[in-house]
Amino acid sequence: MQAWRVHRNGEPGEVMRLEETVRPEPGEGQVLLRVRAANVNFPDALLCRGHYQVTPPLPFTPGVELCGETEDGRRVIATAALPYGGFAEYAVADEAAVLPAPDSLDDAESAALHIGYQTGWFGLHRRADLREGETLLVHAASGGVGSAAVQLGKAAGARVIGVVGGPEKAAAAREVGCDVVIDRRADDIVAAVKDATGGRGADVVYDPVGGDAYDKSAKCVAFEGRIVVVGFASGTIPSPALNHALVKNYSIVGLHWGLYNRKDPQAVLRCHETLTDLAAKGLIKPLVSDRVALESAAEAVQRVADGTTTGRLVVLPGGVRA
Repeated sequence: MQAWRVHRNGEPGEVMRLEETVRPEPGEGQVLLRVRAANVNFPDALLCRGHYQVTPPLPFTPGVELCGETEDGRRVIATAALPYGGFAEYAVADEAAVLPAPDSLDDAESAALHIGYQTGWFGLHRRADLREGETLLVHAASGGVGSAAVQLGKAAGARVIGVVGGPEKAAAAREVGCDVVIDRRADDIVAAVKDATGGRGADVVYDPVGGDAYDKSAKCVAFEGRIVVVGFASGTIPSPALNHALVKNYSIVGLHWGLYNRKDPQAVLRCHETLTDLAAKGLIKPLVSDRVALESAAEAVQRVADGTTTGRLVVLPGGVRA
């Protein structure tokens, strides 16, 4: 079979190599999946660089999220069991982590439903207790993780403010449902949030960026607001001033969704059922901005690493389909 493999760490476009290799053998409690679609995530770039919290042995195949087909013909979604990731014709997944693909979504959309939307749901509902009528501020609102949070916020009845970088990303943020869009390159984020909320600030902040985005969030979070720390796509891990959180009376909560797979897998299953229902009602739908053939996977991962994309890029090993 064909698979992209990483033999040394570095930039995805430099270290990913498309090779002919043997079909992987699943271990105990695992299943072999024919890959129908594999979504590109920022962690795929971090894996290539050797900067992710999981460090699979070299060589490995990236592609942490996929829609695949079981040997008995079931269409499913799963997180891949590295080192046999989704940027290949076949991948391996832990049987317990395999979930039915929603009938209302095609392969590319199904591949993009899992990690970003699960993270969004747990972040907004389990960690931040987002309530109807509250204001949600989402950083990187046009990206795969951010756009999922925007849609979930709207589905929960929140008013959503999205922060993006540039006119093209602003258009994408409006497309996924943002009520207010702030261009961080042209606008003062803190002033714009306060203006949009009558001076109150955002009740919940969803931050997959870190760095300056977090610093701005702390300045415009509302009384009893909650800042959800999801990741550090900016490359800078902020150092929160806890005295500031004390005097402004807001909470800082962390979210590592992967822990739920180990510590509360039933919650993951219940979340998937909720997401499937929301997708069937048309309340959420992954924004797939590009579908590429397997031969273009390294370029796609590099584009995500460079932060030049909107929505999700999805790799289709069987060829680009409508």
